[in-house]
Amino acid sequence: MTPSERITIHDVARQAGVSVATVSKVINQRYGVAQQTSTKVQLVIDELGYESSLVARSLRNRTTNVIGILVSDIEPFSAELLKGAARAIRGTGYELVVYSAGGSTADHVGWESRALTRLSGTLIDGAVLVTPTVVARSFGAPVVAVDPHTGREDVSTVDSDNERGAQLATEHLVELGHRRIALVGGRRDLKSSQLRELGYRTALARAGLEVDPLLIRDGDYEETASSAAANELLDLDEPPTAIFGANDLSAIAILDAALSRGYRVPEDLSIIGFDNVPESALTQPPLTTIHQPIQEMGFLAVKTLVSLLSGESLPVSHQTLPTHLVPRQSTGVPGGRRGKGQ
Repeated sequence: MTPSERITIHDVARQAGVSVATVSKVINQRYGVAQQTSTKVQLVIDELGYESSLVARSLRNRTTNVIGILVSDIEPFSAELLKGAARAIRGTGYELVVYSAGGSTADHVGWESRALTRLSGTLIDGAVLVTPTVVARSFGAPVVAVDPHTGREDVSTVDSDNERGAQLATEHLVELGHRRIALVGGRRDLKSSQLRELGYRTALARAGLEVDPLLIRDGDYEETASSAAANELLDLDEPPTAIFGANDLSAIAILDAALSRGYRVPEDLSIIGFDNVPESALTQPPLTTIHQPIQEMGFLAVKTLVSLLSGESLPVSHQTLPTHLVPRQSTGVPGGRRGKGQ
């Protein structure tokens, strides 16, 4: 047998010198097998590393004891969320499988519905959907959404205080003395993106500053679009003195674009992000950002899902976690002087 070949129940039976039926009884803990034989079969199972397929297990038990985490792609936000999900799953008796749509959600609208149809019933008992484009209960198993689409709200959700976080980001720039503050926004179909733009607009209004439509661009929460948006903003006859990237991935792309054009950050341009992923502290200069508790969001989503899977009759809940400013060196006062605490 080559290493690439899957160990089957027939391999176990052959090596243990018993029938397939006997091995099946041992695996399923049925009566009719002598203790000595059962012990021998179990030793062979352990030695060969045999594991019955999830499909076979689900058909047999009607459950898989597996929870799915469905993400559009593996990027800094989802990677942090998975850390919290992994912490929450410990000791629950469930296993965790991660499914990635493998690319931009703009090219995979409805990816989570297709994945749920593919995975539910035979591979997973329930799912956590991360930034889904569609939220629906129709696939027949419990679902919890993190950073959901703007559509239906008949499933439990976990997110952060996006509006307040964006207000804090914009207020920080205003307090430093900036008046031309641009926004490179996120995905238009996500609540988080809409709330961050609302927070940006609210903070400007409270400061008595008009919103200039030329200073609002789409970045889709991804690098290529955000870099293009940054270049468009810096090409304006009157470019901004500060840019708020709606997530850290966008802000880092904006930072790279500015530095490549010869801008000094923060002397010529201040940049702030949103997320506080580990990468934000590693840029040069380190990125000022808004912290949202991403790991805690993953933790709560899984805990909520496990409660639903245990049969608890929980009402639909919408949990919103607080955000706060993390000042670093990518923001300063206009004209090259550093602000207080910078």
